Amino acid sequence: MLASGLLLGALFFCLSALVVLSVWRQRKLRGSLPPGPTPLPLIGNYLQLNTEQMYDSLMKVLRLGGVAFSNGERARQLRRFSITTLRDFGMGKRGIEERIQEEAGFLVEALRGTKGAPIDPTFFLSRTVSNVISSIVFGDRFEYEDKQFLSLLRMMLGSFQFTATSMGQLYEMFSGVMKHLPGPQQQAFKELQGLEDFITEKVRQNQTTLDPNHPRNFIDSFLIKMQEEKKNPNTEFFMRNLTMTTLNLFFAGTETVSTTLRYGFLLLMKHPEVEARIHEEIDHVIGRNRSPKFEDKAKMPYTEAVIHEIQRFGDMIPMGLARRVTKDTKFRGYLIPKGTEVYPMLGSVLRDQNFFACPQDFNPQHFLDEKGQFKRSDAFVPFSIGKRYCFGEGLARMELFLFLTTILQNFRFQSPLPKEAIDISPKMVGFATIPRSYTISFVPRG
Repeated sequence: MLASGLLLGALFFCLSALVVLSVWRQRKLRGSLPPGPTPLPLIGNYLQLNTEQMYDSLMKVLRLGGVAFSNGERARQLRRFSITTLRDFGMGKRGIEERIQEEAGFLVEALRGTKGAPIDPTFFLSRTVSNVISSIVFGDRFEYEDKQFLSLLRMMLGSFQFTATSMGQLYEMFSGVMKHLPGPQQQAFKELQGLEDFITEKVRQNQTTLDPNHPRNFIDSFLIKMQEEKKNPNTEFFMRNLTMTTLNLFFAGTETVSTTLRYGFLLLMKHPEVEARIHEEIDHVIGRNRSPKFEDKAKMPYTEAVIHEIQRFGDMIPMGLARRVTKDTKFRGYLIPKGTEVYPMLGSVLRDQNFFACPQDFNPQHFLDEKGQFKRSDAFVPFSIGKRYCFGEGLARMELFLFLTTILQNFRFQSPLPKEAIDISPKMVGFATIPRSYTISFVPRG
């Protein structure tokens, strides 16, 4: 009895101290912080958020609770190594273009096998996109019917969709607490653990056959770097970072591009006139008898405008990835204290009426000038901006162009619904944007 009373007293004292500290800090900084409601200890402004419309809520409320981050030096070292290593294995070079073209050919054959029947394109696209990054990270592709591969893709899809749910948003902000509570986040943990276990086994296999003079893939290169730095007590190249960096590459390299394409197909079924113009441009520039090349993009302004508009409208990661301010920063006359977590709200730029005439509509004219030539926009930031922009941007651009043009070179899209009944609004918008599920027929072009 006495012990429980002491525990409650200690808990009350700690909470009281946090409240006093929070109030004191707010008064001290009042007038210098950006506008917004006063945050509570620990939970910040979470009570002011509508978790079913997280993006809209965060456009109104600026301050949140805590988020776990890698420190700045860790992020810099791992990012620099990843960029260099991925380039060594062909990312951004002609070698990876040939790999994408090969995988696009496998996809076309798989789609021909559907014989024009309505299908859900989700795993057709994720298998294809995932195999490109798999060839870099693991050194090989998966067969489309590989059961382990399909299981991995389901885990990734489930985890990605979880980030758009209200519970996923709670976890993102309060992961330290949510790990210990019951709820749907436990299924997401299970899926992520399954992915992590797969990566761990891949690493183990690579360790047993490693030749330091002939790295075969990203994992080999990281293992070699670990050997080189084994005497460095401050090294960031250790097993846990290898596992998580590989998982991040595999996950991001699969879900973002495949989901963008899936949303794009839905938009083209809603706007068949746009699809028809892409067909015309493909026939004029590429024809039907050779595979599309990335260099064709320069002669296809309308197709490039459509891809940009799919990315702008789809707004895959509307809040960007959270960042931590490394020093006291003045922004538009306000103080953002060192250590504050900030979200670069990319969606606010992608839907800014100052840059896009009809930001809520899907309209490729947003990226075309009066002469029908492609027009760049400073507000096109789906890959984020600054030093921490997505270093997979070059690969993603190449994949989006080559996969889209190859598919449309061979097929036309057909929906079981009249275009008026097709709903292009997202299914969920949280830390990710998830398009609605649908079926589509890939009808061979005559």
